[in-house]
Amino acid sequence: MLDNNIKTQLQAYLANLQHPIELVASLGGGAKDDEVRGLLADIASLSDKVSARFDGNDARKPSFTIARPGDDAPRVQFAGVPMGHEFTSLVLALLQVGGHPSKAGQALIQQVKDLPGEFTFETYISLSCQNCPDVVQALNLMAVLNPGIRHTMVDGALFQAEVAERQIMSVPTVYLNGEVFGQGRMGLEEIVAKLDTGAAARDAEKLAQKDAFDVLVVGGGPAGAAAAIYTARKGIRTGVVAERFGGQVLDTMGIENFISVKETEGPKLAMALEQHVKEYDVDVMNLQRASKLIAASESASGLTEVQLQSGATLKARSVIIATGARWREMNVPGEQQYRNKGVAYCPHCDGPLFKGKRVAVIGGGNSGVEAAIDLAGIVSHVTLLEFGDAMRADAVLQNKLRSLPNVTVILQAQTTEVTGDGNKVNGLAYTDRVSGEARHIALEGIFVQIGLLPNTDWLKGTIELTSRGEIITGRHQDTSVAGVFAAGDVTDVPYKQIIIAMGEGAKAALGAFDHLIRSSAPAA
Repeated sequence: MLDNNIKTQLQAYLANLQHPIELVASLGGGAKDDEVRGLLADIASLSDKVSARFDGNDARKPSFTIARPGDDAPRVQFAGVPMGHEFTSLVLALLQVGGHPSKAGQALIQQVKDLPGEFTFETYISLSCQNCPDVVQALNLMAVLNPGIRHTMVDGALFQAEVAERQIMSVPTVYLNGEVFGQGRMGLEEIVAKLDTGAAARDAEKLAQKDAFDVLVVGGGPAGAAAAIYTARKGIRTGVVAERFGGQVLDTMGIENFISVKETEGPKLAMALEQHVKEYDVDVMNLQRASKLIAASESASGLTEVQLQSGATLKARSVIIATGARWREMNVPGEQQYRNKGVAYCPHCDGPLFKGKRVAVIGGGNSGVEAAIDLAGIVSHVTLLEFGDAMRADAVLQNKLRSLPNVTVILQAQTTEVTGDGNKVNGLAYTDRVSGEARHIALEGIFVQIGLLPNTDWLKGTIELTSRGEIITGRHQDTSVAGVFAAGDVTDVPYKQIIIAMGEGAKAALGAFDHLIRSSAPAA
């Protein structure tokens, strides 16, 4: 099942096991059952601390549990074959059940251990989803730490009957005690915060007590990380407040144009960014959303203030805004009603759930055409709708798209409504912009790929923005508010690229440092 290179690496990892572990499989008679049998046999052969049995009686087949011998109720389970993006989840589960310590902070670990009650989690994933492993790994760790928590990863592509019964159309989808707990990417901190209802108030109180920063970076994507590193290296008090560290990069699949790195994936780059930032004396405040900016000239403290949705207010001598952008929505009737019920924004994550079905892709730029090409290998038919009279994607992508037999391209199409049966999408209505005729396409999924919107709603009326809502910046990334700088996709920079965002983050940091020097210099 595993090739020799992977076996060698895995054997080295398993040397870190502190306690014996037992793998117990529940198998049927299919090809995937054979894969699980082979996978567990390979793992057991690599360490004398690992044993495997194949006499489990779980209803989900194939599936297997990981536990220490003698445990009454194994708390970590995989339903399916955890390869692809989930292989790391499997390796971490083996190590953590076997006593190897997690790298999570001690305060967070204790918070998990102290959670009262019984929690049975099920996470539906697809093996091509780059967001799913974070959720799976977080819940597996929680199950290891707290005897009241149990978690099962379920490969949605393999257990289609469950997916259909529960009408799951987006991954990761997490169930808690039989009810939907959450959808989309969630880290350990976020999951714990949802369970520990008093955590938000405690965090807000702690944040409000912090001393003023020299530079406060709002946003934890590539631009924000670069800005924080550059300011911290100047030896000044730096803070980063972010809704989720990594930002839009976390939702990016393949990255092949980051200079000096031949190829990587968004989550890996986001992790590297966070680790680099934490090498310096930077106060990282994650899972916090900014709600208002108060300029120094208008604040009672004489400092720039950033109010958070939690109720806390942070103060700084200078602020760098790097809040990035989010997926642009169609803003048509039915879109919000059927979000995650057929309306999706990540073809890599959710595409496998639509195997053999008819879907549409909205948008004829590079993202839309790439999505259509990827989906064409999974679904029965793809209809790509473009508002303009021509697709805007690179010619090589257009040629590839048109060569596919199960793709239809419709130009001059204005989407007017997402239709459904109350539970899930069943079609899409659009207007032919040439003839004016209203038309309808019967389908089960819609993937929206029409660009990005800057995250500047909280800044309107405070900072000068373009008509598209982007922050207008000068040569030093300065904004219309003194002492406030901006960088990355949230600004009017013409090219939204990771490497450009990093460069502008560094430039904003140098601009902010220069501002601090000049504003604190004594008068001549």
